[in-house]
Amino acid sequence: MFIDMMKKIPEHIDVILCRRMKVAGISYELQQEYRKWLRFYLDFCSKYYLAPTDRESPKQFMQKLSEKGQSAEKQKQASHCVKVYLDIIANEIEPAEKQAVRNSSQATIVDAGKETNGWSAVFKSLNEAVRLRNYSKKTFRTYASWIDRFAGFVKNKNPEEVVIDDVKQFLTDLAVNRNVAASTQNQAFNALLFLFRHVFGRPDDFDVKSGVVRAKSKKYIPVVLSREEIDQIISKLRQPYNLIVKLLYGCGLRLFEALNLRIQCLDFSENILTVHDGKGLKDRTLPIPTTILAELNAHIEQLRTLHSTDLEGNYLGVFMPNSTGRKFRNQAKDFSWQWLFPAKALTLVPEEGAYRRYHLHETHVQKAIRSAVLRCQLTKRATAHTFRHSFASHLLQANYDIRTIQKMLGHTDVRTTMIYTNTVRSRTLQEQKSPLDF
Repeated sequence: MFIDMMKKIPEHIDVILCRRMKVAGISYELQQEYRKWLRFYLDFCSKYYLAPTDRESPKQFMQKLSEKGQSAEKQKQASHCVKVYLDIIANEIEPAEKQAVRNSSQATIVDAGKETNGWSAVFKSLNEAVRLRNYSKKTFRTYASWIDRFAGFVKNKNPEEVVIDDVKQFLTDLAVNRNVAASTQNQAFNALLFLFRHVFGRPDDFDVKSGVVRAKSKKYIPVVLSREEIDQIISKLRQPYNLIVKLLYGCGLRLFEALNLRIQCLDFSENILTVHDGKGLKDRTLPIPTTILAELNAHIEQLRTLHSTDLEGNYLGVFMPNSTGRKFRNQAKDFSWQWLFPAKALTLVPEEGAYRRYHLHETHVQKAIRSAVLRCQLTKRATAHTFRHSFASHLLQANYDIRTIQKMLGHTDVRTTMIYTNTVRSRTLQEQKSPLDF
């Protein structure tokens, strides 16, 4: 049933693919496996607004397969199939048809109506604008999703004909007919603001001060766990998930910040942890909880063994930040650049014909936490972000100054931090310290 819902392989490409597999002597059963992988690839590109013919798309696809725990054999099958698909596009179809495929690289994003009216070019420009500003892939997917919904709302009219009244009607529809939360409407607003400013090049046209029904904003008080509840959850987690949770609570990290840590982020001589490119691409430093120093050192020794094993094989190193990866290619193998929480399996990079390692995927940590919370039979709903809420609340409860907590959380505006004053009663201290050390 799931396979039937995926993208279909274009008929003329499917014919060429099957012919090639027959000539290569591939069995019928394996042919079906190869065709399934190509459909997975096209569906992946559709889901994440990627161009199937773009050189970066196969990399991201293989990375996703690794995150999902696919075996090395399955990854090789998928990689080979995508390579054959790209070779067919490059060498076995007519020039006019080839151009049509390239134009519809974003066709996996939009339907035929959007493609005809120029929305494909909009998504391509959006991708370039987001990458130019070093925004995350998650930001691109969020913006692209809202712009896709907006295009459907205006019935795929030509982007050049889109006016601010269309935006006002769309945002009003979200609040009135869709009953979305204020934060959701704000997310849509930011996506369309980016569209007008950086894709359409019409920043002055974006004026929505009036004529929009705003979704009602509700006062939100975060869930906070007691220290006993946190210890109970940690006791139900195995390595490395228990160490991750200790950092989430002990340093107030967001989940993506914890998983993006590299070994060089830890300075044991000063007991300082540095978060690079946190939310808003901001860096900040935090004290490492002294109670987990021995555990961290033991974990790093295990990583040394893993790294040595990786270097013995066909290993290119870890995935690097774009600019750093281009500038210092050899550093990907340096131990200091390795992930603090690496993925269990290596990721095959098709065009390089070798393997790289990605960090542990967020969903693995979320599932482990969810399972531990269920086994603890807590009366509170707890997620990975709940530990960050508990970090801030416990610091307030221990009389730490709100500005100190703001700095440790990496909040731009102290009003964001002030939400925690609703969770506890507090006095004030200014020295930075981890609540895990209390």
